[in-house]
Amino acid sequence: MSKTPIYWIKAKKYLSKKDKVMSSLIKKYESPSETVLTSRKDVFFSLCKSIIGQQISVAAANSVFLKFKKKCKNKINAKTVDKLSTTQLKSCGLSRQKVKGIKSLAKQVLNKQFNPRLISKMSDEEAIIYLSQLRQIGRWSAEMILLFTYNRPNIWPVQDIGLLRAISNNFNKKYLPPDSFVKHLNKKFTPYCSVATWYLWRSIDPEPIQY
Repeated sequence: MSKTPIYWIKAKKYLSKKDKVMSSLIKKYESPSETVLTSRKDVFFSLCKSIIGQQISVAAANSVFLKFKKKCKNKINAKTVDKLSTTQLKSCGLSRQKVKGIKSLAKQVLNKQFNPRLISKMSDEEAIIYLSQLRQIGRWSAEMILLFTYNRPNIWPVQDIGLLRAISNNFNKKYLPPDSFVKHLNKKFTPYCSVATWYLWRSIDPEPIQY
């Protein structure tokens, strides 16, 4: 895992000044051993994890992912996955659609149709569009990749149920919070929406997520 993003301390100060709720959340989870956003810097690994985790609980996703990892003999890369059959992948607990998504990803990496190195040169929106061209990767999955793999500082995943629930809980709004309020927070927390998202997630699930 890589170190804490360089903007993290600056972002915490900025958000604490901007908003009382963020200030109290940041204080609540602050400690010498505080877990913060880190990255494996392995986009293929993270994309596989993202596809596996779609529309199932975190516990179920972890269980399937462990089986997938074992099937890959702990080497989760395009070459290994490409060699696995549909039957082998299904035996991990993957649906037909997810198997197709993972197999397609491996093929596109191997034939260089998808080149992750290009992403670092793209804006957030360009990168979301580029990643969304992959099978089984929609806007939410693309945003998770930018947040967790590339540690982009200003990702605000408005389709994320956890984020919306956390906004409702912390800002005393009905669930789902009004779009206008979500946009207001986006503006308020820019350019550090990723850090705000991280602390809002922590408020509903103290166990940090990692893709």
